[in-house]
Amino acid sequence: MSRKFINHYEVREDRYYTETDEWVVIQGNIAIIGITDYAQKKLRDIVGVDLPKEGKEVKKGESVGVIESVKAASDVYSPLTGKIIEVNKRLVDEPELLNKSPYDDGWIFKLEIHRPEEKSKLLSPEGYIKKIGGESG
Repeated sequence: MSRKFINHYEVREDRYYTETDEWVVIQGNIAIIGITDYAQKKLRDIVGVDLPKEGKEVKKGESVGVIESVKAASDVYSPLTGKIIEVNKRLVDEPELLNKSPYDDGWIFKLEIHRPEEKSKLLSPEGYIKKIGGESG
């Protein structure tokens, strides 16, 4: 797996990204979604996760959950339109997985994609690097 680092933030090249700091891995018509290394480092110590509801139909850009840290609460947005088919229940008891392993064990939910054409609106790894590179640390 190829990864790049910009200002100490890991950006993996095997996924897409959003302007709101979610990552997306697409496998067929299923999207796996989590928050980026950049997002978890900005939030710092994550202490709770309000997971989306399985079976819920969501629209691209809709808030589907909340991540709570000692510093702030932050919404999680759906990067695509679809149906939530699975959530990472481990995060209920182990929210710190989002800090320890944001790209692997810390995935948040899986979505059955209803509008595959929306994928073209997601950021490439290079586009995401440009986005976070332009933000102050």
